[in-house]
Amino acid sequence: MKRSEVELKYKWNLDDIFVNISEWEKEYSALNKEIVKILTFKGKLGVKENLLECFKFRDNINQRMERLYCYTMLKKDENAKDETAQSLNSRAETLFVQYGSLSSFITPEISALDETTLKEFIRDPDFSDYDYALSEIIHEKKHILSASEERLLARGGKVFSSFHDIFHTIDSVDLPLPVISVNGKREQMTHGKYSLWLQNPDAEVRKKAFKGMYAAVESLINTLTANYASAVNKDNFLAEVRGYKSAMEKSLSGNDVPTAVYDTLVKKTSQNLDAVHDYVALRKKVLKADNLHMYDLYVPMFENADIACDYEEAFEMVLKGLAPMGEEYLSMLRKARDERWIDVCETDNKRSGAYSCGVHGVHPYVLLNYSRTTHDVFTIAHELGHSMHSYYSSKTQPYAKSDYVIFVAEVASTVNEVLLLKYLLGVTKDENLKKYLLSYYLDTFRTTLFRQTMFAEFEAAAHKMEAGGQPLTVETLCKTYMKLNKKYYGPAAKHDKQIRMEWARIPHFYSPFYVYQYATGIVSAVNIANSILSGGKPAFDRYKMFLSAGGCKSPYEILQDCGVDLMTDYPYEVAFGEFRDTLKELKKLCE
Repeated sequence: MKRSEVELKYKWNLDDIFVNISEWEKEYSALNKEIVKILTFKGKLGVKENLLECFKFRDNINQRMERLYCYTMLKKDENAKDETAQSLNSRAETLFVQYGSLSSFITPEISALDETTLKEFIRDPDFSDYDYALSEIIHEKKHILSASEERLLARGGKVFSSFHDIFHTIDSVDLPLPVISVNGKREQMTHGKYSLWLQNPDAEVRKKAFKGMYAAVESLINTLTANYASAVNKDNFLAEVRGYKSAMEKSLSGNDVPTAVYDTLVKKTSQNLDAVHDYVALRKKVLKADNLHMYDLYVPMFENADIACDYEEAFEMVLKGLAPMGEEYLSMLRKARDERWIDVCETDNKRSGAYSCGVHGVHPYVLLNYSRTTHDVFTIAHELGHSMHSYYSSKTQPYAKSDYVIFVAEVASTVNEVLLLKYLLGVTKDENLKKYLLSYYLDTFRTTLFRQTMFAEFEAAAHKMEAGGQPLTVETLCKTYMKLNKKYYGPAAKHDKQIRMEWARIPHFYSPFYVYQYATGIVSAVNIANSILSGGKPAFDRYKMFLSAGGCKSPYEILQDCGVDLMTDYPYEVAFGEFRDTLKELKKLCE
């Protein structure tokens, strides 16, 4: 479909950011001249008035640059072939890099101040917008280097990110993906089609897709291994030069998350693997498979049970599912729809997938590619969860505290999904649809909690091996991954030899110690959703405080305030208990 064929109400309104490109150009020109003024504060941040003025100047520049960049990103994602949008986006990115280099002196210079001075600033009401940021500088003080060293590391940003860029090039351009036969038609495999083919009811299609994908991966496995090994080496190097005990500590410390959270997640998941083994065994039974291969884990267990409806109907379904949040929350969802925060339809050259993008001082935007599937109904709820998190945080917090880190980012989106699913389970009279929804929930647990924790274990093992001087080779990495695959999926699964290479096609491994947050996110979301359903308005009011917290304190503490302490066993017991209860209910229906 061409974008010109889409009704206006289904297209986002970017005029809320800039009315036109001329207005964008005017702002770009102004910022291009203003960013250098940050240097007027260099060497002067030990004086209270100078530091406060510097912070306010930085907030102003950052907020304006955010709008400048987001506008171009959203324009580019409407149409990847729009050369004007691509050019604007590239210019915005370059300006960001220039400003990042110019302002790189700020944190080292503040860090060089003595702790007594920093604590005085924190207690000063004038610094209320920046107290948490200053406390974080004290927390990270011993890891912040000199101004010249920080500037050097900032200049090395492109070098350090090159391993991700190399992987992206290999994955998107060089990977020799095959042509396979699907329903009698020869089709070129893409990453998107591969995911769809693994859900194909024809086992032969799934098998050909799986073997074709991993034949392509294997043809470049030495290159992929060398690149990942270098990325791990980079992670360990940066951790070492900053004085961290490990790359894991560095990554988690950057978000102010205790490493005990990571350890507790892995420990509690390992203690509950019998539940996912039981689920795999049920999947094998329902599919009547002699062997449940790795390519059989994504095909729906129950056919002809998809929720196929138009976008308007799907949106109303989401509103009903999220009714426990209260009328204020629902009114904001309607506002997002009616005031065109959402780009709904799949069109030529539009970016695939879905996301939410917060624009401080404007409102969030949501990109969808809606199709009539159950997954896409849940995607509406998911992305609007992100948007409401951004909306409430931006509305409540000053700019300096409005952003939230990834550790809590997936919580609000998943809370919405859980509430929607429980609503649908409660109203459906169709037994087959109920089976489908229960299996959908179980699959969400499998892919988001169990699988991401398996990834987290692999990442920890790889970094530990490299730090200990053990070479990361094709053999060591594949052997480590296969051992974990067997541990997590258990005896009912057929552990096809190709799966040993799955680590080599996971892009998130190039953002070190990132994936565990998907697992802690679903654990937190299940706990919060259950509390809202059982606790009513008081529970939602507490959740609203979470949505409104932004980055005003440690994300771990923000979740604690919402009743979820991820260093204790309880939240995990609730989540794994939910998985077991759902599995029990599905088993009963399958008898």
